[in-house]
Amino acid sequence: MTTPFPFTAVVGQDDLRLALLLNAVSPAVGGVLVRGEKGTAKSTAVRALSALLPRVAVVPGCRFSCDPAAPDPSCPDGPHRTGEGVERPARMVELPVGASEDRLVGALDIERALAEGVKAFEPGLLADAHRGILYVDEVNLLHDHLVDLLLDAAAMGASYVEREGVSVRHAARFLLVGTMNPEEGELRPQLLDRFGLTVEVAASREPDQRVEVVRRRLAYDDDPGAFAARWAGEEAAVRQRIVAARELLPRVRLGDGALRQIAATCAAFEVDGMRADIVMARTATALAAWAGRTDVLAEDVRQAALLALPHRRRRNPFDAPGLDEDKLDETLEQFSGEGEGDDDPDPGPEGPGGGGGQPAPDSGPPDDGGAAAPPENGAGGQPQPSGGQEQPAARAAEPFRTKALSVPGIGEGAAGRRSRARTEHGRTTGARRPRGALTKLHLAATVLAAAPYQRARGRSGPGLVVRRDDLRQATREGREGNLVLFVVDASGSMAARQRMSAVKGAVLSLLLDAYQRRDKVGLVTFRGSAADLALPPTSSVDAAAARLESLPTGGRTPLAAGLLKAHEALRVERLRDPARRPLVVVVTDGRATGGPEPVALAGRAARLFAAEGVASVVVDCESGPVRLGLAGRLAGDLGGTAVTLDELRADSIAGLVRDVQGTSRRAA
Repeated sequence: MTTPFPFTAVVGQDDLRLALLLNAVSPAVGGVLVRGEKGTAKSTAVRALSALLPRVAVVPGCRFSCDPAAPDPSCPDGPHRTGEGVERPARMVELPVGASEDRLVGALDIERALAEGVKAFEPGLLADAHRGILYVDEVNLLHDHLVDLLLDAAAMGASYVEREGVSVRHAARFLLVGTMNPEEGELRPQLLDRFGLTVEVAASREPDQRVEVVRRRLAYDDDPGAFAARWAGEEAAVRQRIVAARELLPRVRLGDGALRQIAATCAAFEVDGMRADIVMARTATALAAWAGRTDVLAEDVRQAALLALPHRRRRNPFDAPGLDEDKLDETLEQFSGEGEGDDDPDPGPEGPGGGGGQPAPDSGPPDDGGAAAPPENGAGGQPQPSGGQEQPAARAAEPFRTKALSVPGIGEGAAGRRSRARTEHGRTTGARRPRGALTKLHLAATVLAAAPYQRARGRSGPGLVVRRDDLRQATREGREGNLVLFVVDASGSMAARQRMSAVKGAVLSLLLDAYQRRDKVGLVTFRGSAADLALPPTSSVDAAAARLESLPTGGRTPLAAGLLKAHEALRVERLRDPARRPLVVVVTDGRATGGPEPVALAGRAARLFAAEGVASVVVDCESGPVRLGLAGRLAGDLGGTAVTLDELRADSIAGLVRDVQGTSRRAA
């Protein structure tokens, strides 16, 4: 068995360690979402925590880790008698990004359930994680329906598996930890809110601390056992402190003054709902217990706010998580002094997390520090123009709700909210023989398949004799996410008419729409004499918005180069993710300048998309009393549709764009 890196040997990352320890003390806090750049010890710290958790007593032979002192009365392996159990270490279970629903929640043997009426249940990862840690690396890349199931189980403390009227319930209480790199995409605000605490981590920029990170990592890699032995004393001390804090937790008093501060803070930062108040109260209580106190102080409330509120105050997807600490201090000061006792409480033991629950500052990540690489090609990844005068970057106009754009036909891409697709979730449209494990039974089709053979199979009782060949999988239709590739004209013709602000506002609006529909996005820009893939296809809509904001304008209009760059980007992405269908959005006035026959060359480039059946739309940015209609001509060459900036608005009275027109023929 691999020796984990010691938790107490992690350098720095105080907030990360504190958030994990608070959840170890009180799992009711609701878990931790760790956001940060690569190489910042996110995964290492989580894996190290499992070694600190106290051992758990379980009922011998129970697959669901029932507590022998209070066994679950509805345990599928029960009923169990109250009595002595066996001890084992707390588990840390990892949920892979590509896991299926059955792997997460478990699966029923439908064939035995129909034929024999028995609940033959194979536990999933939620059962394995009961009374331990469930760790989801890159949780932002996990399918939405799996995240929903995961968070529902974490909130209810139980998992329910239902298949055609047959159901199983088992306890599922665990410490939920998710890690993510925001550059790879964000979680929906509704899902962010379901994590109790969120921590932002970044590599230290202090040379001495980075040296210590490398020193400890090299020592661990050379001899993990010897390195862990050097930290065994600190590990034992923290483990004992977790046990003591758990025992103290029920006696911690959350006074009316602290409650009023919590309520006032949540109101001041305009967080939605009441979950933030509850999480702050539980976190402040856990902080007091961790510090060895029985009273919650204002410093506990402040620290709880810093951990529980930043991810809940985002008003739109492009807002960076954070909290105005001056405003926080003013709110706490305004509501201080109410309900607190006169006597100074016990300051609590020293050690990791002493003094208001903060961990000691001399530990941190074993990774390499992961300093963020600077963007290529200068600010915003944009190349310098080779012709024309460059204009400063224009600010985007206010975003608006756009009309629904979708790819025609039925796809089989990743679950999302844009175009029709055959998915695991959605309305049932038919049945087929299962390919592999049966996941969604079509009961009527199964009965119809088995019915003609009952006499030949010797049926004598009321039960239906069902065999494997009779089972039918339900086919369902839902929505998929697409690859929305923006091709944006940043030439001088756009800037000269002072339209770039409106154009950026329109693209930002489409990015917001892509965020809500769970799309991948990419950004190609063209100006001067060349085009640039400013953002390769990614799930991080935030990154696209940032590149758009810093986009300068100027120079000629190499429209053909922009289209060819987009075509190449789609070719590469098709190799990586062949199931995800693209939607190309060209934002331009249709002009093409520079080089021999620029208009004809742009037309030939556009017809490449039409030949491959790529769905496309042209956002026509031409303005003024005299219009050349070049964008409409470009849309015809693309095999798509042209809409004006005004028509793009959802509340426009112009013709509604539902499906982007395109040929159904796909590339071989």
